Amino acid sequence: MMPSRMMRYIFGPIFFSSWALHGMQVQAQSAPPIILPATVTEVFTKAGVPLDSVGIIVKEVGANEPLLALNSDKAMNPASVMKLFTTYAGLELLGPAYTWRTDVYAAGEIRGNTLNGDLALKGSGDPKLTVERFWLLLKQLRERGLKNISGDLILDKTFFDAMTFDPAKFDGEPLKAYNVGPDALMLNFKTVRFNFAPSFDAKSVSITPDVRPVQMDIVSRVRLVDAPCGDWREHILLDVQTITPIQLKVSFTGNYPRSCGEKAWSISLLDHARFVGGVFASLWKDVGGSWQGAVKIQPIPSGAKLLTSTESPALSEVIRDINKFSNNVMARQLFLTLSAEKMLPPANAARSATIIKEWLNKKGIAAPELVLENGSGLSRLERTSAATLSAMLDAAFKSSVMPEFISSMPLLGVDGTLRNRMRSGGGSGNGRSDPVAGQAHIKGGTLNDARAMAGYVLDANNHRWIVVMIVNHPNALMTQAAQDALLSWVYARN
Repeated sequence: MMPSRMMRYIFGPIFFSSWALHGMQVQAQSAPPIILPATVTEVFTKAGVPLDSVGIIVKEVGANEPLLALNSDKAMNPASVMKLFTTYAGLELLGPAYTWRTDVYAAGEIRGNTLNGDLALKGSGDPKLTVERFWLLLKQLRERGLKNISGDLILDKTFFDAMTFDPAKFDGEPLKAYNVGPDALMLNFKTVRFNFAPSFDAKSVSITPDVRPVQMDIVSRVRLVDAPCGDWREHILLDVQTITPIQLKVSFTGNYPRSCGEKAWSISLLDHARFVGGVFASLWKDVGGSWQGAVKIQPIPSGAKLLTSTESPALSEVIRDINKFSNNVMARQLFLTLSAEKMLPPANAARSATIIKEWLNKKGIAAPELVLENGSGLSRLERTSAATLSAMLDAAFKSSVMPEFISSMPLLGVDGTLRNRMRSGGGSGNGRSDPVAGQAHIKGGTLNDARAMAGYVLDANNHRWIVVMIVNHPNALMTQAAQDALLSWVYARN
């Protein structure tokens, strides 16, 4: 059913004296009053969030009308819940078995163990080209006999449009892993994962990167201390200095609590080209190769010979990382891949947004309010409504890719970004859990002024419900308890 045909429930008189016992009365046009749970309204009241800043839909899967709706057609920022559009569209338009390839070419003649020419890498937007896979790719080249590369390293990024990306634009944090921009040849999420741990002699702190680009030096002045772990990063100062145009010094200073055990900090330090070049130089040397050339960004030269390739995991696996762990970088890669595959490369965001809107329209979901900037939800511009999300979730449940789609979402209280929600014992598995824990696949989203959730709840009577809540307000971060209360209410109601 198109969202525009959904019945709209209008909030009428509010009986404040009845909140504690009976909830808020919701008047429906031509329908009996519906009760919004008191546990939900109380959270909004305490947080100072007016109800016109909230969009809600509760609807049984396949039902013609919602059980509960509030501001359901209002355009709102859904934060990371926007990833549901990108991943569902990816499953249907590309197929759950879709994979990305990264190809290696020789632009020159190989004589003996030497390439007299350039080595070229051609990317297709692989969201999960990890350092481990890249190392295996280079090791395969070495085992087939290549050792010396006399020319340069060519990076072919023509699968995506050339774009200018400012990693500081969103929140002024250019080193944060979530602010990495898309790239047709993205390696290891363009981040270095620094692993912190007490040394084996328990006298100092070991800081080891998962990959070390050749141009990066690491300096550690971190002391091991006896203290509660808490927010351990707050006690460590990160300093990044550009020593020369190609040399980088990364310094860590501060205290690391022994009680933290092993922790990790992923940091984006170099642009895509310098990162790939630096990692290539480091790993090629590790596998016994030799290369002293430069890095060039250009298309694969005519006549270059394909040497080998690496293939990503299937899309059905990739979207589990995107949704369960709310990976913005991978979502952006998938979003752009849609237009590269459904139109001709190079991909761009405007074409991908058009593809998703046309795909929804063919399902009878008009979504006039839908705004897609990058498909990840890490945006001040993206908008949708509770009604459009509900209609999309209803369509997904009837789709052949339903199992892959639902299983990609966090299972409340069990895994992903919601593994600790609705559990009094946290992630340890101890303590009591709310009965809805383990019974809901929910994608959450959070920005400074937005908090949202959308997904499915299997209630105590084995009925499946679509639940959507979006809050856009300066106090939105204070409304998580309202989400939890609504999920509990949907699960337990008779």
